[in-house]
Amino acid sequence: MKKTHLSQTKKMLLVVCILLAGWLNYSFRPQTDDQEWLDWSNKCLSESYNPLPDVKLKKWELTLTNDYFLRLRKTYQHGKQVYYSFNLHRLNDVGYQGDDKAGTLQLSTAADDIIVQTYEDPKGDIDSMSTVLDLPVKNMSTERLDSLKSALNYFKTKADL
Repeated sequence: MKKTHLSQTKKMLLVVCILLAGWLNYSFRPQTDDQEWLDWSNKCLSESYNPLPDVKLKKWELTLTNDYFLRLRKTYQHGKQVYYSFNLHRLNDVGYQGDDKAGTLQLSTAADDIIVQTYEDPKGDIDSMSTVLDLPVKNMSTERLDSLKSALNYFKTKADL
């Protein structure tokens, strides 16, 4: 009789330990924080951005900043720079035209909220505004696009606060 009672107690203790371990494991699951979203978004954008072939383009920088600005700077061989920038709280829609291999990511705002500036241009420096920023991209699978949209919308809501 003692063995049965002791055996049942051990079984019950084992079940409680398993349940407790599972509860602890899932209750302390780390959530994705702002920095992880930011790092992933920047990695996705830099790996996917596919500037149009232009022999004069020397370098480009595409960055999502921690203050929720998306910035693209193109630098050409003779020093000309074209700079695009907007705060994600002004983001209205993220569209995509293309397939998994190549396409255009279209970021649009409700009004002319995208700053477009040129520097060191022989035709003169120009400041203007736009409602759409077209980013040529490559290797943009549906899952990657959906994840990028989620990240941009996450930062849009954070910027609205």
